[in-house]
Amino acid sequence: MTATLNFATAPGHQVLAAAGKKILRPGGKAATEQLFAWANFQPGETVLELAASFGESAIAIAQKFNVRVVGVEKNPDSVAKARKSIKAAGLEHQVTIIEGDIFELEKITDKFDYVLAEAILTMQSNTGKAKILSAIKDCLQPGGKFLSQEMLVRSHESEVRKSLSQTIRVNANPLTLEEWVIACRESGLTLRQQQTGAMGLLNLGQIIKDEGLLATVKIAWNIATKPSLRQRLFQMRRNFQKYRDDIGYIVFLAEIV
Repeated sequence: MTATLNFATAPGHQVLAAAGKKILRPGGKAATEQLFAWANFQPGETVLELAASFGESAIAIAQKFNVRVVGVEKNPDSVAKARKSIKAAGLEHQVTIIEGDIFELEKITDKFDYVLAEAILTMQSNTGKAKILSAIKDCLQPGGKFLSQEMLVRSHESEVRKSLSQTIRVNANPLTLEEWVIACRESGLTLRQQQTGAMGLLNLGQIIKDEGLLATVKIAWNIATKPSLRQRLFQMRRNFQKYRDDIGYIVFLAEIV
């Protein structure tokens, strides 16, 4: 991907991935771990993960908590890679990746104890958020839980959304805390637990915590040796710093009303 990617125009998540970054969530690994602590997974429970990518998260969850995971991923190449990784880990009986669209979750007839979606809803319109959230509710068993990590906007909402969209080259529509609560409630879900914090996606300290020291050195090398990549990442970082008081992350656990 790095050989043909136009760093000036590509979506931000693709640029970050080309730099070598694997954790692309606004609150990082620590925020995800908070979600899992709230979830308190029990062996044998079922998890539906949206936008499962290469299956790394699904494999890790299955191994750590002894749950069964179904991942939904739209990109067929990612699905193929995920299935190879699952086979290599010996988890074919525990982890399944299906090729599908998060806007077509009604095709999934099974019900799950948990649905996990991280850094997905932020990039959807209000209509798109409502459709996905409603479908998530329909995928949950009675008493099931929705686990989410997304971007949060605290102030100057219109300005921040416009600037983020221009910088990361995709529609960025983060919500305020109240708006996230309302969006869930209108889809039949109620927030039970929530946590907010600073958005540290491109902060060195968080990168080291999320990626590890060796991977951080590799990321730094890629940035140093690829001027167009460096220019785009620095542009994104300046934007995040400019609005550091206005944006952050939110993790929440929601249940069916």
